[in-house]
Amino acid sequence: MSGKPQFDETAVINAAMDVFWRHGYAASSIDQLTTAMQLSRSSLYKRFKDKDGLFREVLAAYSERVTRRMRSIKAETCRKQLEALLSEFLPNQASEGRPKGCMLVRSCTEMADLPPDGQAVALEGLTHQRSILHTILREAVINGELPSTADLDALAWHFLGVLQAMMTLPQAGASRSQLRRVVMLGMLAWPTRLLCSGENEMQA
Repeated sequence: MSGKPQFDETAVINAAMDVFWRHGYAASSIDQLTTAMQLSRSSLYKRFKDKDGLFREVLAAYSERVTRRMRSIKAETCRKQLEALLSEFLPNQASEGRPKGCMLVRSCTEMADLPPDGQAVALEGLTHQRSILHTILREAVINGELPSTADLDALAWHFLGVLQAMMTLPQAGASRSQLRRVVMLGMLAWPTRLLCSGENEMQA
């Protein structure tokens, strides 16, 4: 039909994602992108307007995939759910063909070079990830797994950092077994009622 893209948008987005993910926004050229996407410049501009528009859609697609994967993790307790969520992002054979690291983290490290819309998408993506973690922690308080005095905001930031380690440290050479230990150590931040009770007695 006239006016509709004559290409597979999912394949095009995936191809552009691979370029931005490997090289970052600033270092990814239009020539690299059009070659990977197998599109002409005119087709790219017609569909995405410019490199900024393409990056915004690609980063939004990446962010949605990560958050959908996070939301899919279920377990019998909130603590087990959180640990399973973090372990879900350990490197494995399925991830070997993908660029290492996290595209959102890469985007945040070059925030000053991103277009305003790209900055907003990057920050929104990390906010969504932290919100998912915060929701798990809040549910843990409701069902009695965590004490009501637990600092949920600080814990959400802590576990977001552990999650980002799972996705980013493989490019620094961290192995699956090493990162598995990072998850185990990270889970030690989960407060217990016994610990909080002891702190309250000391303050009294």
